[in-house]
Amino acid sequence: MSSQETEQEAAPTPRRSKITPERAQELYTAVLDMLRENGYESLTMEGVASRSRCGKSTLYRQWGSKPELVVAALHGTRRGLLPRIDTGTLAGDLREAARVIGVGSGRDTSLMLALSHAALQSPELLCALREALILPEMAAIDAMVKRGVERGEVAADNPAREFVSTQLLGVMRARPMLAGTHADETFLIRFVEGAVLPALGLDASASGS
Repeated sequence: MSSQETEQEAAPTPRRSKITPERAQELYTAVLDMLRENGYESLTMEGVASRSRCGKSTLYRQWGSKPELVVAALHGTRRGLLPRIDTGTLAGDLREAARVIGVGSGRDTSLMLALSHAALQSPELLCALREALILPEMAAIDAMVKRGVERGEVAADNPAREFVSTQLLGVMRARPMLAGTHADETFLIRFVEGAVLPALGLDASASGS
């Protein structure tokens, strides 16, 4: 065997650091918490490494850059609570959706505000933001309305049914700017009963289930 072959065999093979799913979730949580606290511009790989007690080189090997890490964190922390809601009535579904959204509105809205400016400058980040936080929730609410139409609770030609997800999610995003406070559970349920259900022709005073 030649000396060149020996050197080739002895040379270490670069390996990608292995990060367990549990460890990845810890890193994702740290990334999103830092985004909520200080915004996207202040987020650094060095800061994430320090916060999560992870080597900076490991972060770069695993994700390559800050945008890639943020995108991974958005995709990796989907909760998917709204698709599980099915109370048997549209009014009940929308009240429960309002409750679920309201419980997490402080954290979700803070994250949206932290990322919205940066997302306008980065198509990749905007796409991840929409796919991880916006489109799944809109699809779940639209599915609730579709079930309500199929059950005969709402007329198929009711023009308001198209805008239910926009109403519910839009007011959650807008309320911090309009009122200086998050759209909590109580507010969103009142909004559903006062604005959404009447527009759909549903009795807002009826039982939610």
